Parts: sequence; structure tokens; C-alpha cells
Amino acid sequence: MIIDAHQHFWQLARGDYDWLSPDYLPLYRDFLPADLQPMRDRHGIAGTILVQAAATEAETRFCFGLARENPWILGVTGWCDFEADDFSERLGALVADGGGLLKALRPMIQDIPDPRWVEAPALDAAFDALARHGLLFEALVKPPHLASLHARLARHADIACVIDHCAKPQIAARARDEWEAGMKRLAGLPQVVGVKLSGLLTEASPGDGLEALRPYVAFVAETFGADRLMWGSDWPVLELAASYDDWFAMAQELFCDFSQEERAAVFGGNAARIYGVDPEGQS
Repeated sequence: MIIDAHQHFWQLARGDYDWLSPDYLPLYRDFLPADLQPMRDRHGIAGTILVQAAATEAETRFCFGLARENPWILGVTGWCDFEADDFSERLGALVADGGGLLKALRPMIQDIPDPRWVEAPALDAAFDALARHGLLFEALVKPPHLASLHARLARHADIACVIDHCAKPQIAARARDEWEAGMKRLAGLPQVVGVKLSGLLTEASPGDGLEALRPYVAFVAETFGADRLMWGSDWPVLELAASYDDWFAMAQELFCDFSQEERAAVFGGNAARIYGVDPEGQS
């Protein structure tokens, strides 16, 4: 049972993908479920977690629609404005509209100018509302954000957090110190329930292969344990660096020395448990 724990779809005519411009030529077109189907078929992907790609609630509802049309989309990581005075009401409406599909919220922290944004006391009420709904907090962060993420989570034992893309280590620069220190502290928090093995190739240099990724993957495996790791494609953003087929093969190789049980967990079992989804029951 293989689950892709992190993938995106978008439709340019919707007009709310502020980050997506013709400068990203391989990505500047529609990507919809039919485009992913051949890769799913080739690799036996039983289901996916669809992650928001725009900082709007309307795009989250667009994701709900895609999930209802394609039951292999097992859950949605959405977006809601954490700074809104009526965040609790907005989130309640999203949860209701999702009908069980909304599994997590992801503010796009990497794009927010203030690197300490996530620890601001003004966001306390939003995080309390997130906890009341039992949703995951999905952290789209880079190494400079890790101290603030730790400060936020240390105040919220009732929030389960998933770290996207291994917190985007600076693989191209072969930088590790700040990232390793921040990730070690976060690993000590039981509420950090998952780390996604996704988005690594787009943090590497063109031409970087397995050997460039190995020390970073080895570190998160040792620090968090195989029971907190989830493989994800980050497709179609992945297309900036490699094909879906190439990344899937590389990931399989990176975990070839792990036990069969550990590989099964990393490539599907952990995502099913952490997101509360069942590819066989499509729930």
C-alpha cells in the first residue's frame, strides 16, 4: 500500500496561485488528476494527500471538489487565514464543507516575511481552534523558521505537527548545522508526528543525485525514526528537478537497507495512520 503523502493540483484560470508565473515554465500549465494517473498506475500508488497550492480558502474548496471526484485523493491539506479575527468560524465552515476530507492546515510560512511569524501570541486563538477540530498543523518551513516553530509547538501539546519537505535543508550548499540543530530539538517534541520526505531534489543542485541526499535522509531517519517519516512526491513542483519516476526510484534506493516493515511504513503506512485515511476503504 503506497501513499503519496504530498502532491498538488492547480488550474491556472482560477487566478489565485500568486507564486506561479511563466518564470516557472515547466509548471505554468494546468495539472489535474488525469495528469497524475499514469504515474499512479506505474508505481501502484493507492492514494494521495492533496496539499494546497494557493493561500485562499477557495482553493481548498477546489481541492475538496477534486477529492470527491477522485476517491484515491484520500485527504486534503488546506489553507485558512490564521490572522483573521473570525478564524474559528472560517475554519468551522471549511471543516463542514470538506465533509471529512480536511485533514490538515498549512499556512505558507516560507513565504511570510517575518521568520518568527508562527510564534506570535496573536495566533494563539487560531491554534486553539485548530486543536479543537483535531486537525494536523502542516509546517512549510525552512531552517531559519525552526526555532520559532519549536516555540509554537512547545506551547501546544494538543496540536500534532507534520514538517513538510524535511524543512527544506540547504542541500545545494551542503549546509547542515542550523537545520540539524533545529530538527533535533523538534524531534524531542512528541507532537511532531511526521516528517515528509519530499521536496528534497528541488533544494539540491542540478545534477545532484543520491549521494547528495543520503546524509540528509539518514539524519532524519536517525533523528525521528522510521515511524515518523512519510514519502511524498511534491509533484508537480518536482518537475523542476526530476520526473516522478526518477524520484520514486531514488527514494526506494535511499531506503533499500531498511527493513520491509520500515519501508512499508515510510511509503504508506505512516501516512495512513497520521492522516487517518484508508486507501482500501477510501475514507
